[in-house]
Amino acid sequence: MTDRIWLASYPQGVPADIDPSQYPSLVALMEESFRKYAARTAYSFMGKDVTYGQTDSLSRALAAYLQGLGLARGDRVAIMMPNVPQYPVAVAAILRAGFVVVNVNPLYTPRELEHQLKDSGAKAIVIIENFANTLQQCIAATPVKHVVLCAMGDQLGMLKGALVNYVVRNVKKMVPAYNLPGAVRFNDAVAQGTRGTLKAPAIAADDVAVLQYTGGTTGVSKGAVLLHRNVIANVLQSEVWNQPVMDKVPAGEQPTSVCALPLYHIFAFTVGMMLSMRTGGKLILIPNPRDLPAVLKELSKHTIHSLPAVNTLFNGLANHPDFNTVDWSHLKVSVGGGMAVQGAVAKLWLDKTGCPICEGYGLSETSPSASCNPTTSTEYTGTIGVPLPGTYFKLLDDDGNEVPAGQPGEIAIKGPQVMAGYWQRPDETAKVMTADGFFKTGDIGTVDERGYFKIVDRKKDMILVSGFNVYPNEIEDVVAGLEGVLECAAVGVADDKSGEAVKLVIVKKNPALTEAQVRDYCKANLTGYKQPRIIEFRTELPKTPVGKILRRELRDKK
Repeated sequence: MTDRIWLASYPQGVPADIDPSQYPSLVALMEESFRKYAARTAYSFMGKDVTYGQTDSLSRALAAYLQGLGLARGDRVAIMMPNVPQYPVAVAAILRAGFVVVNVNPLYTPRELEHQLKDSGAKAIVIIENFANTLQQCIAATPVKHVVLCAMGDQLGMLKGALVNYVVRNVKKMVPAYNLPGAVRFNDAVAQGTRGTLKAPAIAADDVAVLQYTGGTTGVSKGAVLLHRNVIANVLQSEVWNQPVMDKVPAGEQPTSVCALPLYHIFAFTVGMMLSMRTGGKLILIPNPRDLPAVLKELSKHTIHSLPAVNTLFNGLANHPDFNTVDWSHLKVSVGGGMAVQGAVAKLWLDKTGCPICEGYGLSETSPSASCNPTTSTEYTGTIGVPLPGTYFKLLDDDGNEVPAGQPGEIAIKGPQVMAGYWQRPDETAKVMTADGFFKTGDIGTVDERGYFKIVDRKKDMILVSGFNVYPNEIEDVVAGLEGVLECAAVGVADDKSGEAVKLVIVKKNPALTEAQVRDYCKANLTGYKQPRIIEFRTELPKTPVGKILRRELRDKK
């Protein structure tokens, strides 16, 4: 689709393309903000504000410390932490020192952590003590030689920090015993670095900035190689996309965004942390988004303009009794990503906040944002919107040819945010990149005459019932609209008669909901072969730490 029919659907003022070359590196982008917004709050965490100026000096010191360890330019440094202020400091330090950020899910098992540290070749890791025990169990099998150990209260000042650390360690018992000889405390590393000097390396746009490991839902976890220019491009694309509504933030009011998604996830990394850095915004760091009362209590203290989240978080917040303790009237943009946003959740969110959820779409391999609904939308469209500035989409058949108009096909993406490939896996890279530079996503989509794309499902999640394609997203979207359903997931299970049958797993909002009611509702809303053969009620659905429902686990547990 080289004619970009979707440009006609762009809001006024949004350009067709962006210029990623305006910054030679992410470091240049960050350092510009450190200078420009030195006195502004960059991060708010547990009642403590950290300014851009403080982030500048802390990251400069940590960068000097890391360089002093004798690491070579381009070496990988892992970060394994929840959303704490040390995270953005570590990111800035690693990049400023000329190294590569490896984002690690802090909830990994020792087996998963070992794989990622070995695969990336990380020589150092910045880790919060809560997960030090996991590292202890696998560090001997990895190339990691240097450990910087953080604690929850490191950046909260002497008194409050000591209190928070005491509670985390001794009251909540969130720090299992560990033994990591030679590990250096974060504050000690910073103090040491302050006495050293950062030798600023020349960093080019084509240098590797981040290794972003894909969730591994489709087999072994692979590192998407994101260059400095990939992340810069996506920050600039996201900025111009949000501009029509963010321009409405009153002059003198600092744009404020909620970072409830974990920073190791590329959505929060780019559209949360890096975008906020570029715009001089304040980022509210939420260390545990599953603790909804604590999230709402924190948000009630701020004026909020932007909330990127996944469907499960929007749903959880909107259904929480404390929801109205937060003033949502300043919210300008709610971006849904990571998984499909359900119509019922979008409707509830709009009813309660007056701010529609703009569903976007992207992957680790696209830094991540590739398409989004216009932020000026006033209603839920049920689509992933239109490709972002400078981005091209096309729909391919199994042979790599574009499908005829109106047909579903695999979404393929080309743009300045698309990765350079998978880390040290040329075979895997070759499978997903076309000769003309498009990345094949594995997602099946359709496009309408306005250039709005709709995901009908992942190639691998499709259920084949008696030769008919059944897309789980469709079933889930329908069933989520039934009164009494909190969450649901549909998967395919083996069936003697039809090859596969649909299994539906439901978490009830209303305990009185019965299987018969669900079956009647499905009969009324879904054609015969799409109706679930098996209906199961559970108290919760298995999810990734980001809140994505793990259909694979539901399939495995017949």
